Amino acid sequence: MSPAAAYDGAMKRLWDISPPVHAGSPVFPGDTPYSQQWATTLSPGCPVNVATLTLSPHTGAHADAPLHYSPDGAAVGALDLAPYLGPCRVIHALACGPLVEWRHLAHALAGLPPRVLVRTYAQAPSGWDPALSAFAPDTVSRLADAGVCLIGIDTASIDPADNKTLPSHQVIRQRGLRVLENLVLDAVPEGDYELIALPLKLMSADASPVRAVLRAL
Repeated sequence: MSPAAAYDGAMKRLWDISPPVHAGSPVFPGDTPYSQQWATTLSPGCPVNVATLTLSPHTGAHADAPLHYSPDGAAVGALDLAPYLGPCRVIHALACGPLVEWRHLAHALAGLPPRVLVRTYAQAPSGWDPALSAFAPDTVSRLADAGVCLIGIDTASIDPADNKTLPSHQVIRQRGLRVLENLVLDAVPEGDYELIALPLKLMSADASPVRAVLRAL
């Protein structure tokens, strides 16, 4: 096999589960959208392009830190990276309605690895979805009981968009779980993978963008 063929074969074993980040990327109403300006541009007097980015750390695929939902919680740069790297299971809960309940996952819970990503969309929307599906708090608690250390979802939040008490985020806080949001799981079959979704070392931020990928085991 040629090196190019081997490389192509390896790449086919990767699933990029991060949405594109650009000026049109949806964010929670009132949050800071992505924007980009050029601090310098290629010219006779300048050898490089350098961009200046403005964005919420919740733009695109991202990891929430405890600081996001707890005033004394850790910032994202202080978190252990271990939960964001390792075996995970993708479970489809299509047409689950407003909440992912335990019954929507029951068909795929045998031998559960410590990371669970849930697909709720048949196709990820291109804009903000006020009717996004979220986790039922009981589902989060039962996943924690099963030894799960990280949960992820293909919507913008593990709580309903209009919920102000954030019950599932509070379960995450109480149980010490980590969370990924805004994943794109449209093309990912149900099954087990290796997750790689490392947050940036932002030492005072409440979240971080991630480039989330799955690799076949």
